Amino acid sequence: MRVRRSIALLAATAAALALAGCSTAAPEQDGSAAAPDGSFPVTIAHAFGETEITAAPERVATWGWGSTEAALALGVVPVAMAQQSYGADDEGVHPWVADELEEIGAETPRILTDDGEAPPYEELVEAEPDVILAPFSGVTEEQYELLSEIAPTVAYEGEPWTTPWRDVITTVGTALGKAAEAEQVLEDLDAELASRAEEHPELAGKTVAAVWDVAGTFYVYTPEDARVEFLAGLGLENAPSVAELANGDSPFYYTLSYEQLDQLESDLILSYHDTEEEAEAFLASAPIQAIPAVARGQVAQVIGTELIAAVSPPTALSLTYGLDELVAALAAAAEAGR
Repeated sequence: MRVRRSIALLAATAAALALAGCSTAAPEQDGSAAAPDGSFPVTIAHAFGETEITAAPERVATWGWGSTEAALALGVVPVAMAQQSYGADDEGVHPWVADELEEIGAETPRILTDDGEAPPYEELVEAEPDVILAPFSGVTEEQYELLSEIAPTVAYEGEPWTTPWRDVITTVGTALGKAAEAEQVLEDLDAELASRAEEHPELAGKTVAAVWDVAGTFYVYTPEDARVEFLAGLGLENAPSVAELANGDSPFYYTLSYEQLDQLESDLILSYHDTEEEAEAFLASAPIQAIPAVARGQVAQVIGTELIAAVSPPTALSLTYGLDELVAALAAAAEAGR
């Protein structure tokens, strides 16, 4: 499925109706990248041209990854949002989204079916959005044109599934006339990371390599990947060996043969696993033991689809989801080297 590929292997293989159908928006405040007073129209450039939003959206639909969370963080409940499969509940809703909806007392928006092929155009027509936000998605130009017949649609600026998570938040903020609020969301997230870094000075300057051993293929993530990029906010540094061993598979990741694992030098290894069984098998694997940090016991593991989804890439609501567990695991791995 598209979502499973973009999350479980994002940068590794490339990687319900709110209140009777009405979106709920916080009162407009000053702050839009295109109009400092929050006025409209605003124009957003993307891979397929430019989209003009002539008035403050009242019925927002979100597609792809991260735009739902960005809208909610800015006080806007979508009328419809994309179904998620990886790390989500049976309805296709991630736990941090469900928590936010419960906290603000909003009903679950309409869930848009994601079959991994094309957006559900008929469902979107029925939702009657006045804007469709898809800044982190895989829509094609043809799909974008069809979506634009339903409502003004904001696509990604560069390639599919590659928009930096921070840009998702700022793009959604611009589209909703809430650019200043979007910047505040980012400042708050940075403050959370800075607070954890201050609490754990043992992480400062430690080098890390983020990896995933999936079905016999060993992936190494580069600093361009969102799950690595946000680790810098905790005081960690990307291991030089990550760049030295890169083979050009992708700007965000590369595969490494098991025969080369002894060259993956770093203070810490951060590995991702869907289940506890996979995590245990990883540590018990003879090839994996060739990684210097693993041999020293300096391994932090992210275990469970929810926690992996929360940082692959992080969103306005998910970055802090499970952050305590992640930091504790990293700190324990750092301490193991003392």
